[in-house]
Amino acid sequence: MTILNTAIIGAGAIHKCHVDALRQIPNVALRALVDIDSVKGLKLAMNYQCRFYQDYREMLLDDAINVVHICTPHVEHKSMILAALAAGKHVFSEKPVGMNGGEIIDITRAAHRAPGKLGVCYQNRLNPTSLNIRKALADGGLGKMLSIKAVLTWSRGGAYYTESPWRGRLATEGGSLLINQAIHTLDLMQWFAGGVTRLKGVVDSGELADVTEGEDSAMATLHFANGARGIFYASNCHTTDSPLMMEIHCENGSLLLNDNTLWRVTPDERTKLASDSSPDGSVKSYWGLGHQQAIRRFYHAIHHPENTDYVGICEAGKSLTLVEAIYRSSQLRQWIDINN
Repeated sequence: MTILNTAIIGAGAIHKCHVDALRQIPNVALRALVDIDSVKGLKLAMNYQCRFYQDYREMLLDDAINVVHICTPHVEHKSMILAALAAGKHVFSEKPVGMNGGEIIDITRAAHRAPGKLGVCYQNRLNPTSLNIRKALADGGLGKMLSIKAVLTWSRGGAYYTESPWRGRLATEGGSLLINQAIHTLDLMQWFAGGVTRLKGVVDSGELADVTEGEDSAMATLHFANGARGIFYASNCHTTDSPLMMEIHCENGSLLLNDNTLWRVTPDERTKLASDSSPDGSVKSYWGLGHQQAIRRFYHAIHHPENTDYVGICEAGKSLTLVEAIYRSSQLRQWIDINN
């Protein structure tokens, strides 16, 4: 099998998940690391035994590089994706794929024209609990889905934003809590229920009002395509990063996700279905455990073009659409229809 040479743009905290995942995939070589911080980037590149570039555009001139991973601030995603696709590379980007719906349209057009594939990292879809939720719902034993309740309470203090000034700024992050932390939860909700048709939401800022331009808390009511209702609440004002709590209520029972463990609850029994606990504690629990699987699936699709078992631009755009709709609903104080 042909060796795929890879470059990673961005040496922030999340890039290590990509490095670790690539090391587990046969016939993949990390050829280059790109970062505007030359001191940090050079040190890491030496450790990884790969080339270092301070300018990603120079890296894209290397014809030997087949795949580019984008692990940079949100505002840079669109330009880097478009440039990498235009250079004939396959692209795997951290979420969100863009800052807004307009950027999604531009990226979608470019992706359809480009010879390379574009994948987006929604790794929480591949958590054991997420996969078991999909399986339990598909089995049909619980009957019709009636509602989904999701609660996400994390902690983000002032240092989180001051250490990386692009965070919490509308021009560089595109928002705050929703577009950065809670977008994964919104993605899971719409994925489990087959999409959202309309929603009404509110965003606000309390504890972090003096730190971020965006919201630190949000809530929404969602109507799903399958007829179910959704109740969503998220905040960065907690004092710890609590695991996602989710309840999917169906006609014949419920699926409960609590403390990274999934339970199937019916009037007759309570059964443990799966757990997301990391065996070695090597990754932050709130990132999920699916980075390796998400990246592995993308590389498998490169070798097998007929395989589409990864999150592409169409799927990635759905959660960003929900984020934008909640922002708009909060501003207008009205329901927003979602065009899927």
